[in-house]
Amino acid sequence: MSARENGSGGVGIELSDVVKTYRRGKLEVHALRGATMQVPAGQLVVLKGRSGAGKTTLLNLLAGLDRADGGRIVVAGVEVTAASADALVRLRRETVSVIYQHFALLPLLTATENVGVPLRITGTARAERDARVAELLHQVGLSKHAAQRPAELSGGQLQRVGIARALATKPRVLLADEPTAQLDSHTGAGIMALLRGLISKHRMTALVATHDPLIEQLADVVLHLVDGVVTENVPVG
Repeated sequence: MSARENGSGGVGIELSDVVKTYRRGKLEVHALRGATMQVPAGQLVVLKGRSGAGKTTLLNLLAGLDRADGGRIVVAGVEVTAASADALVRLRRETVSVIYQHFALLPLLTATENVGVPLRITGTARAERDARVAELLHQVGLSKHAAQRPAELSGGQLQRVGIARALATKPRVLLADEPTAQLDSHTGAGIMALLRGLISKHRMTALVATHDPLIEQLADVVLHLVDGVVTENVPVG
């Protein structure tokens, strides 16, 4: 069942005239110049754009890690642009998860422990936490590597741990920043096929920022970010 058929309905992500400018001394960098887009709930959307186009900035704004200078952002029914600092913390704990291109795993923790970190933060009971982590490691094909630390895992395995960790709290929205950038093309294709299946299985809304053309084939919609503006909305298939 594709994301377009999962019946989740509604809007997962909405941006209206979002502006973000960074100031470096006297220099102004216009990262977003009135970005507007709408992502239906349950879809996998690819956001394309060259380096410096504003993709990471947009993801940071969606996750409440940065504040927009203007415009309106709504994620899974939460108006991020009007939310308090405490509300944004809850958003990241309960509603939105991020997959990073550099994996961002804790080197001294095992795969099991890394996946369990978000559940420890939310105070999930140990028995429930252990069961959830074991299930997720099984889903990403790493049950046999549960006791290994990041230094003992390949790039593809590290990203699988990152995906499992991002899914730990059962988020409604998943954001991925260049999730295959550190992987070879074969491994990257496998990671994205896995992610596509998990997004459909868990009925999440997902936005993947990338310049990898192979990822487009798995998307419901492809958006283009050019000079801080969403310029195109192309249904796939």
